[in-house]
Amino acid sequence: MLSSCMAVVVGAQSPATQGLPREEISLNFGWKFQLGNADGAKSIAFDDSGWRDIDLPHDFQIEMPWDKTARGNRGFKQMSDAWYRKTFEATPEWKGRRILLDVEGIMYVGDVYVNEKLVGKTDYGYLGFEADITQLVSYGGANVVAVYCSTQKDENSRWYTGGGLYREVHLVLKDSISVARNGVFVTTPKITDGNAEVSVQVEVEGLRGRKHNVSIEAKIFAPDGTLVGQSSAAAPAKTKKQTEEVLLPPLSIPSPQRWSCETPHLYTAEITLVNNGKIADKVTEQFGVRTLEYSKEFGFKLNGKKVFLKGVANHHDLGAVGVAAYDRAIERYFKRLKEFGYNHVRTSHNPYSKSFLRLADKHGVLITDELFDKWSRQYTGGRASFAELWYKAVPEWVKRDRNHPSVILWSLGNELQIAEDWTGFPTGDWGVTGYRILNVLLKRYDPTRPTTVAMFPARANAVTKEDPDFNVNVVPPELATITEIASFNYRYMSYPDYLKHAPNMIIYQSEATSNELLAPYFGMDRARMVGLAYWGAMEYWGESYGYPRKGWAYSFFNHALEPFPQAYLIKTAFSDEPLVRIGVTDEKSETKEWNDIIVGKIPISSHWNRQEGKSYDVYTYTNAEEVELLVNGKSIGVKKNDTTDITKRNIILWEKAPYRAGAITAVARNAGKEVARHTLETTGKAVALKMEVENPADWQADGLDLQYVKVYAVDKHGRTVPAATGEVTFEVSGAARLIAVDNGDHSSDELFAGNTRTLHNGFAMAILRSSQAAGAVSIKATAAGLKSAGATLKTK
Repeated sequence: MLSSCMAVVVGAQSPATQGLPREEISLNFGWKFQLGNADGAKSIAFDDSGWRDIDLPHDFQIEMPWDKTARGNRGFKQMSDAWYRKTFEATPEWKGRRILLDVEGIMYVGDVYVNEKLVGKTDYGYLGFEADITQLVSYGGANVVAVYCSTQKDENSRWYTGGGLYREVHLVLKDSISVARNGVFVTTPKITDGNAEVSVQVEVEGLRGRKHNVSIEAKIFAPDGTLVGQSSAAAPAKTKKQTEEVLLPPLSIPSPQRWSCETPHLYTAEITLVNNGKIADKVTEQFGVRTLEYSKEFGFKLNGKKVFLKGVANHHDLGAVGVAAYDRAIERYFKRLKEFGYNHVRTSHNPYSKSFLRLADKHGVLITDELFDKWSRQYTGGRASFAELWYKAVPEWVKRDRNHPSVILWSLGNELQIAEDWTGFPTGDWGVTGYRILNVLLKRYDPTRPTTVAMFPARANAVTKEDPDFNVNVVPPELATITEIASFNYRYMSYPDYLKHAPNMIIYQSEATSNELLAPYFGMDRARMVGLAYWGAMEYWGESYGYPRKGWAYSFFNHALEPFPQAYLIKTAFSDEPLVRIGVTDEKSETKEWNDIIVGKIPISSHWNRQEGKSYDVYTYTNAEEVELLVNGKSIGVKKNDTTDITKRNIILWEKAPYRAGAITAVARNAGKEVARHTLETTGKAVALKMEVENPADWQADGLDLQYVKVYAVDKHGRTVPAATGEVTFEVSGAARLIAVDNGDHSSDELFAGNTRTLHNGFAMAILRSSQAAGAVSIKATAAGLKSAGATLKTK
């Protein structure tokens, strides 16, 4: 699955190198890339001069043409393999140290060669590996890393996976006695307002068969960098094991600052190994001080306070950059979610990048961390059987992610109870034994969090909607009754019946259908249940219901993270902010049956450029008691918010509202007092482009940071003109380059490469990637017949 093909080499160190700290060297820059297979590409002497120059992270599949003959589930992209090559030089200072190649992920499967030798591979590219290449490194010339990757066959995934070296790659130089991979485990077993007990466990490698005098020191730093605690212990003098897990004496943090969604305070543990008086290794690990509680009585508590999960369940792509794991793309995703009241993400149906969890920690987002889809070769890469994967995947995943305070729940799989061969183990009990096996292994590495498996909307014995007794004998699936948290995809209306059969279940709605809007939220017993995650709340690639749509489109946000009107409806429930929002129906709703439930949405937009003399169905979304709707200042009525019907709550429909050019205004009131207002105005014709830069003051010159630049076609009053058409051309110069252009249109046949993009709903967007040297960046947007827009930015 994810493995190193080289033996770990542990040898004596020269006096010149003993005591050098761990060093991490980025290999993200200066790769050569070739789409398709290339015979001999692993050879040192192979000529790659004609290959394309690229930097990581990179998703080659998002750059491939859209192809309506390809499979919609995989995003209408053909499957392919590809090669990457990079050279690096080793300096004499590296001698005597271990040299590790750390690959965070290869999509979908891949093999890694160093100087022609296979050193590692992944058969499940959502997890990474490290390989010891110490004995392969040449000090007399260039060293060649060659990586083969493949998206595998169409049937090996149910969604768009992307392809290639889509996460980061590093070299790690360290002492032979060192902290093992993901070898630090920090927990906070006892917390009060006055004190937090911190437990630090360190896994040390390189001790076996050697004389040493190794001590392990831990220092804890507060969020402001102040030293607040320390502890130390000696490593075992003798061991026959490859690694030793050493539990340090517990230490205390006075007046701890707790990690929460509102206050995501992060502490840092600094771990130092000292061997015979010299530093052998030093690593840091961030963690949070917080408590988790689950109960059938209250669902979930964070730090002793009831929290209901208000979340999304999406796949791992990030819009126009595909699955390339850019920090900035992830961060804007979290910021958008928080802006609309969300506090939770389920990582469907695989581990996301390390940076995803690091940024979830930073922004206070609660994570259900999921390992697999079905427990079947077909859905775990296709190159290795599930039996070959699980026992390697669980430790790599859990040890990688266990220090993140954002991770509150482990999910071991998804929708197993449909076919017996999807349950991983031939035990004839719908995955019950398999879950128990995986759960025991997981708890070996983290006993602090509960586990779950997200269940398909089936009944016990895999009874589905097609079976005549589906709604007669409403019994929960066997596996859901024994998992520590009972996770159900959809069917919130069945939960009361499920609890009659299994009253001790702690229920989490791991997928809620977006077309039911707020009904899945209001339909749950929120006082006693854990929470919910809306499936596909953001558009993603793949799982399309037909060309030209390139993916899931029954969402609250488009793939550029621009909100649809329905996003504000969800915000009326997820946020305490008084809110009203107008949406005007564009056309009839579209629905499809999927996973035994109905999905779809009513096409609604928020603009008042309509056809004169016609009437339109208008929705006002509000959490207020009542709304008055006015057209050009004339009231067309006042309507109450029906809070008794979960299918209508916070939704007020105004059928056949008359259109007149000018303005339509919704005024929301509580007890007769205005608490919110929203107005849509009829715009004039587009005369100019308006440019908005998302993060002008915080653009890092690290070669990895992105800048999102939005462009809108506006009238003479600066209002966005939704019907504006035409092609926008972007020109970029200076210390950055243009890597993608977008307009949020999920049905567009345009690719994201290049520097032009047609306007969609009056909108286009450019994505810039910084260079590794700080400097000025100039960007200009032009379109025929419109005044251009531009900006001068700086990276730092």
